[in-house]
Amino acid sequence: MELKRSNIICKRVLLTGFTLCVILATKPSSAIDIYADAEVMMQNGTTGILRCTFKSVEVVSSQTSVTWNFQSSQPDSPFSKVPYTIFYLSNGKAFPGHDLFKDRVQFVGDINKRDVSIQLSPAQFGDNGTFFCDVKNPPDVTGTPARTELRVVLKESLPPSNIFLIVGAVCGALLVLVLIAVAACVVMRVHHSRHDYEGCTSLESVSSQAPQPRKKAESGLEGSRGTSPTGPLQGPVIYAQLDHSGSKNSFHKIEPVVYADIRKN
Repeated sequence: MELKRSNIICKRVLLTGFTLCVILATKPSSAIDIYADAEVMMQNGTTGILRCTFKSVEVVSSQTSVTWNFQSSQPDSPFSKVPYTIFYLSNGKAFPGHDLFKDRVQFVGDINKRDVSIQLSPAQFGDNGTFFCDVKNPPDVTGTPARTELRVVLKESLPPSNIFLIVGAVCGALLVLVLIAVAACVVMRVHHSRHDYEGCTSLESVSSQAPQPRKKAESGLEGSRGTSPTGPLQGPVIYAQLDHSGSKNSFHKIEPVVYADIRKN
């Protein structure tokens, strides 16, 4: 009885272990997302950077590897048929690829920050083509390599730099502000001058009208002078008794006598 129970337990343990092995073996690997610029333009003979980043749910470790491949767009190039490895990074060590890129490719990214960009110096017309960036971060090993189309051109063919556009826009904005400030100052000055002119005119009109009452007074005075008599003014009349007979019993007659003529100065 005990032997049968032990056999049953062993079978169950074996079945459980086999099931776990099957699950672990058939578990799909995690995917990794890789990003790069779709197109990059470089001037011939200058230094340029091919940027590439990735996203992974796993922690970056020494097993993380980076591979850069190149396929030329020129039919007569040896790299036109299939992509060639031009850079490889594994266990923190960089390994150069083909001799044509050996001394011109340098790793400038930071794998701990999930940046695996490379620098190409100097760029040549033979570098026109497609660059492939591939990253493996076990167990994130499934992912589509990112593609970057590189165009190496002359300086005259390069589009205007964004820096010059930004500087031009800022200078234009400052010029507009200066013009607005100058226009505002001119308008304020004209308005202030007009206000002062109107104030002076009002004062002058008041000062010119102020003497008018005085003129009226003078005219009244002159009128009064004109109506006054210009001839001699008669003074007060004094009454006196005149004795024409010289006798005591003579009749005393009172007659008015003008004492003096008084003129008004």
